[in-house]
Amino acid sequence: MKQLYYKINLNKYGELKRKIEQEKRTFQITAFSFFFFTVILTLIVILLNGNLNKKLENRKQLLAKIKNEVKAYKVSGEYLSKKDLERLANISTQRIFWAKKLVALAEKTNDKIAITHFSFKNNVLSLYGITKVDKKQKEFDLIDNFILQLKNNKQISVDFPEIKFVKSRRDFEKDVEILRFQIDCIPQNHGTGRRKGV
Repeated sequence: MKQLYYKINLNKYGELKRKIEQEKRTFQITAFSFFFFTVILTLIVILLNGNLNKKLENRKQLLAKIKNEVKAYKVSGEYLSKKDLERLANISTQRIFWAKKLVALAEKTNDKIAITHFSFKNNVLSLYGITKVDKKQKEFDLIDNFILQLKNNKQISVDFPEIKFVKSRRDFEKDVEILRFQIDCIPQNHGTGRRKGV
């Protein structure tokens, strides 16, 4: 009878054991790395969340401070409303330099015409003046000439492009016959209607 022989490789068990241990180490390293990065990401999220909460709290405090300051200004009378700011803007953009206007009026007023007073209402400059009635000269020619000179003066016409005669009446001043008149200087795009003469 023929005898059978079996070969047993004792190193195969050792190789298998080493392979299992290597896979185990790889799994442990992967699991530890995943856990480590998860912890790091969690800490970053907590830190960012804390910073955002701090910023939000600071903004809330700043908003509350601003509201308190606005209330304080309203109570003190130093508060500027939207209408106040609009008025300030209109003053800065649509202001009229009156000193130059008055100098120009003085230069255009001659010895035959005198401006007694003037008023500025609803953006209309009303000039009130007198002239002596002279039989040798038509007083309305003097007034028309005065209006023409005002229109030709840039200091006046730049803000008041329309200058017109409004009304007049005869009067006596110490036995001297005079003519009282009114001239209106009107800004551009003004919606007022024409006044009736007396």
